[in-house]
Amino acid sequence: MSIPELDAVIDRAIADEVIAGTVVLVARDGEVVHERAAGFADLAEQRPMRVDHLLRYASLTKPITALTTMALVERGTLDLTSPVTRWLPSFRPRLADGTEPAITVDHLLTHTAGLTYGFGGATGEYAALGISAGMDLTDLTLAEEVERIGRSTLLFPPGAAWAYSVAYDVLGGLAEAATGSAFPDVVAELVTGPLGMSRAAFAVTPTPDLATAYQDGRPPTPIRDGVPVPTPDGGPGLLLSPSRIFDADQFPSGGGGMVGDAAGFLRLLEAVRTGGAGVLSPETVEGMLEPRVKRPVAPGVSGAFGRGWAVITPRETTPLTPGSVQWGGVYGNAWAIDRERRVSVVQLTNTSLAGMAGPFPDAVLEAALAG
Repeated sequence: MSIPELDAVIDRAIADEVIAGTVVLVARDGEVVHERAAGFADLAEQRPMRVDHLLRYASLTKPITALTTMALVERGTLDLTSPVTRWLPSFRPRLADGTEPAITVDHLLTHTAGLTYGFGGATGEYAALGISAGMDLTDLTLAEEVERIGRSTLLFPPGAAWAYSVAYDVLGGLAEAATGSAFPDVVAELVTGPLGMSRAAFAVTPTPDLATAYQDGRPPTPIRDGVPVPTPDGGPGLLLSPSRIFDADQFPSGGGGMVGDAAGFLRLLEAVRTGGAGVLSPETVEGMLEPRVKRPVAPGVSGAFGRGWAVITPRETTPLTPGSVQWGGVYGNAWAIDRERRVSVVQLTNTSLAGMAGPFPDAVLEAALAG
């Protein structure tokens, strides 16, 4: 089960030390047509990557959180248009002029609430408030994280613009408040359990089945807890803590806190592509796939955003057809669903940032869709 052109892309990236290791799965019409593990799960130990290796999902957690949220909406536990204060009375971020606008569940799902991330120097206020990005070591509970976000200053009135943000951590806190259950339990009951994603989790015990996390280099070098991962723009870097996943006391980040394997994530993508697979109704899934924010949300990535992912619009420079959806994860992952071609692609690596954005994931996607 392989696509020769895709094998060549993977072999070249490993030989050139662009990435340490990778797992790539491609399904067409529900049938896996490419399944490949290559490179190393651990370079120092020369431990080969396996198809069933666990990798840190990072923002691949967000679609899982989006499906969980929409499952709660379908059950009437949440609704898209009510203010978040209905369930979280103290969650009251304000605009710079001191006014307190209403933030809805849909604002959180579409990253239009006016929140942001503290990394990359976007706002020093997040650091001052001690707001976590969900991938560093912290002593905060999920409720405390949401409470701190609730004291932040919004970048813009909700619905007026788009900014990638900690909104999905707020969705996790919202799920806990609305159900009275721990967020991981809600996720397992409504999404990962029904989809058979038995290895997806917010914490695991140390195991050789989990690939070591690396950052860009020739060869890639290990990511160290609390040591910033350099970014191409020369900014302050990203604070990632690979050991976070071993500590069950870390708050369950709906934006980036899960670990899992490629096969499990492919099952999630296929469930979305085929209309919900018993997790959600086809009508709800279709509403998630529609472009809700019709503007460039990430130059070079997508011209629109739905409920949980970027949506490809016409005239974009991409091998994906309009209406396709995609996103990635900072630990080195990317995924896409081409709805017209009926193709799902999962590309996990253990190398940040080369596995998330740039020549390698671009070449993987092009070869996967052409094969």
